[in-house]
Amino acid sequence: MSLSMYQASIPVLIRGINNLSAILAKAAAHADEKQIAHEVFLNARLAPDMFALTRQVQSVSDIAKGCGARLAGVEVPSFADTETTFAELQERLAKTVTFLESLSPAQIDGSEEKAVVLTFPSREFRFTGQTYLLGFVLPNFYFHLTTAYDILRHNGVPLGKPDYLGAS
Repeated sequence: MSLSMYQASIPVLIRGINNLSAILAKAAAHADEKQIAHEVFLNARLAPDMFALTRQVQSVSDIAKGCGARLAGVEVPSFADTETTFAELQERLAKTVTFLESLSPAQIDGSEEKAVVLTFPSREFRFTGQTYLLGFVLPNFYFHLTTAYDILRHNGVPLGKPDYLGAS
């Protein structure tokens, strides 16, 4: 049995987002328990030239919704990147999951050879659907998800590998 583009994308992205949501909930609870201002975690970063936690979470959302939309051939939902609280980040992740859940396998499957072009101010990337998913989306998604986890773990939130991997 072969793995479809839908199976390799949407459920994988939703699972990662749900795991990140649980990690953020654990971070907020830890901050409350230890009387640490939430902004300490939300503005934390691993290095001065890296994004802070809030932007890492926004990136996870952007990559996931962009992937689903581009593979399905629909408009990428636009979110304003104005989140400043754990609750707002949770809301953004929930909206991202709702969008991804609105996409059907029929919209995604067969997109392996679909042209996907990403244009940035200094560069343009051209992919097929499959190379976009496997070589761009998933590595970037997991980079930002892992970095969000690492920021919180580095700052004392009691997280472990099971939190990152989530429920089976």
